[in-house]
Amino acid sequence: MAKAELTILHLFPELLNLYGDTGNMLVLEKRLAWRGMQAHIIPVSLGQSIDLSSADIVFVGGGSDREQGIVGEELVKHTADFKAYAKDGGVLLAVCGGYQLLGHEYSLGENKLSGLGLLDIYTVRKTPRLIGNIACTTELFSQDVVGYENHGGRTYLGSDVTPFARVLHGFGNDGASGFEGARANRVIGTYIHGPLLPKNPELADWLLSQALERKGLDPVLSPLDDTAEKRANEYAAKLS
Repeated sequence: MAKAELTILHLFPELLNLYGDTGNMLVLEKRLAWRGMQAHIIPVSLGQSIDLSSADIVFVGGGSDREQGIVGEELVKHTADFKAYAKDGGVLLAVCGGYQLLGHEYSLGENKLSGLGLLDIYTVRKTPRLIGNIACTTELFSQDVVGYENHGGRTYLGSDVTPFARVLHGFGNDGASGFEGARANRVIGTYIHGPLLPKNPELADWLLSQALERKGLDPVLSPLDDTAEKRANEYAAKLS
């Protein structure tokens, strides 16, 4: 019997890989393999076509404003495809710069980067940068979501989106609202690097479970021994 397989698109890893974002792919791959399933990870580089028709999970990492500008010009060419993917329940995780590109626009003074409009958010670059360890709470998981943030953008949520989490320690979207990230259906954007998934196994499994359910497969994942991951999470929470 063939192994159950999820296809994961990793967009522009050569440009968007701050703070070990590629490690998120390793986590998804391993957590599937440990359960007898397989990940088919497809890196998509600049200039290559973006085929969302077979994607089960899409990941967009973080990068500097320069990289965001390059990637943003490419992404907006596929706005209709991304909106159709999200409307169809597609699973997408975007971190930091990738998160900002999911919104309507990112304002950098006189310049503005257009986004995909998948999340009802907009971002404005301000000073000082919001830097440091962060811990957040969300009703989705029993453990806090932890990691590291470093962003000049302040992200503001509209009425058609909900926060991904609420800040316990750190800055989050804007350093004032107490919100971190944004979520709509199966699309999540967050400022948390570190990379994100190694210290947050519940989030990793949520992405996998949602993708399996959308594919018509059993979304109930067998438990893993997450002792090390949970200890890393608890340690990171104490640092925040």
